[in-house]
Amino acid sequence: MARERKFTIEDLFIAAKQILLERGYEGFTFSLLAERLDVSRGALYKYYENKEDLITDFMTYEMELFIRELKDIHNQDGFEEQFNFLIDLIFEKKDVHQLIGVAQHILASSDEKVKENKEKLRKLPLEMYQCLQSFILQGKKEGKIKLHIADSLMLGFILQTIAIPNHYQIPKAEWVSSIKEIISHGMFMNP
Repeated sequence: MARERKFTIEDLFIAAKQILLERGYEGFTFSLLAERLDVSRGALYKYYENKEDLITDFMTYEMELFIRELKDIHNQDGFEEQFNFLIDLIFEKKDVHQLIGVAQHILASSDEKVKENKEKLRKLPLEMYQCLQSFILQGKKEGKIKLHIADSLMLGFILQTIAIPNHYQIPKAEWVSSIKEIISHGMFMNP
């Protein structure tokens, strides 16, 4: 009998992410994952009982990692640096947005681990918004953003910029710079 190739949880998550981004939730299978890792399906079952268990665990890991990196926004000096940091991070971690959509396909499960992970996944966006609340308050304190616009609207608008399709394949640096300009200064010419 051949020896099973060794892999780490990180290897497993990297391969799972690639498959989820390429094929979505419905196209994700342990067979594809095993093939990608060059291991048997049985080797995967040593770690996870089913795909929902694996995907929810992976999604929790990805979201927690994103939030840890996002918390670095507080180490930026002033609102404008925080704003640039946030937009750059959103576009650096653009896959997280797509993966959140994948997580919404996971149906109710009787598996306790899946239930636990789904509950964490439900709460993590709230943690992300709470982290960003101080960013908005900083902008208001510095007089950089309008007081009458709802905080949640500003945050939602900023975070959803990742979903704007780049149909004309504008280079990423130019695309991100233009988004920053539109958010910070609008699209109308100054009189």
